[in-house]
Amino acid sequence: MSTARFAYPRRRPLRWLLQKLSIPAFGLFAEIEISGEENLPASGPLLVTANHFSFLDPVAFVRIARWPLEFLGGAEFPHAPGWAGLIPQIWGYYPVYRGTGSRYALQAALEILRQGGVLGIFPEAGSWAEVLRPARPGTAFLAVESGARVLPIGLHGLNDVFPWRPGRRAQVHIRIGRPIGPFRAEGKGRARRRQLDAIGDEIMQAIAALLPPEKRGVYASDPAVRAAALEVAAYPWADKREGEVVGEVH
Repeated sequence: MSTARFAYPRRRPLRWLLQKLSIPAFGLFAEIEISGEENLPASGPLLVTANHFSFLDPVAFVRIARWPLEFLGGAEFPHAPGWAGLIPQIWGYYPVYRGTGSRYALQAALEILRQGGVLGIFPEAGSWAEVLRPARPGTAFLAVESGARVLPIGLHGLNDVFPWRPGRRAQVHIRIGRPIGPFRAEGKGRARRRQLDAIGDEIMQAIAALLPPEKRGVYASDPAVRAAALEVAAYPWADKREGEVVGEVH
């Protein structure tokens, strides 16, 4: 029996049922194309990462998962309809209070990974735009501290699922890349942060390669796409705590 503070896996019967239900649910609301399933590792430790354009992105992870899956995610959902908050609550996840250290969530994530677990995380740390933005340092930190590999995934079309109308199904693409890493970082302070930022960029570039060119944001080869993405690239919680952001970022 594991003596870990954060048990992995957990809620297995409920999550097994939800994973099975995700298959017909996607079939009802969307025409889904999944490519790269041969790149899914058989086991962890693994960080499953993707672009974060839609509140439905975690559901896409559940749809393709072959392993018990945990999540790290924002404590609040300012860019999702009110009912969407029920989804992570039913599944269960470790909330990150953006704009704070969120030590509890990071400790949980590291312990899960050290148990050989699989953790879903979105490096951009929010879904306030529909083009790729820079990674926050959390994903790189977890990759370095745990030694886990990183699985990049490109998600496209989920913002077209709702509002749903009978007879209309969104075109959703899930593209799974090859795992990258493990990663290492040395030193302390600013030197270490620069290394984590570089690792974060490498992760985001791997995700960008799985997206349509116009969605690659700050990682696009097209200067016009990069310039437009800079207008929405700023992290809304850079100088605030979760819950203090007024209005919605566009």
